Amino acid sequence: MNLLITIFYYLNRLVYLYTILLVVYALMSWFPGAYQSRFGQLLGRICEPFLNLFRRLPLQFGGIDFSVMAAILALNFAMGVLQRILINIIY
Repeated sequence: MNLLITIFYYLNRLVYLYTILLVVYALMSWFPGAYQSRFGQLLGRICEPFLNLFRRLPLQFGGIDFSVMAAILALNFAMGVLQRILINIIY
C-alpha cells in the first residue's frame, strides 16, 4: 500500500506543477511576444496539447478564453477521483 501512496503523492505533485505551468502559460497572453520566446515555445509544447481538448468547447465569452480554467478544473476533478479510488483500495 505504501507504493500506491507514494505513486499518488508524486502524481499529485506532477498535476500541481502542470497546473502552475498552465497558469503561467495563460498569464503570458498579457505580454506581447511572450509566446514567441524560447520559454513560451517550450510551455506551448507542454500545455497546448492538453488545452486543445478544451478549446474545442465553446468556452470563449466576451473575448476571454476560459479553456485554461476548464483544464485546471478537469485536472483537479481527476485527482479527486483518483484519491477516492485510492482510499477505497486502502480501506
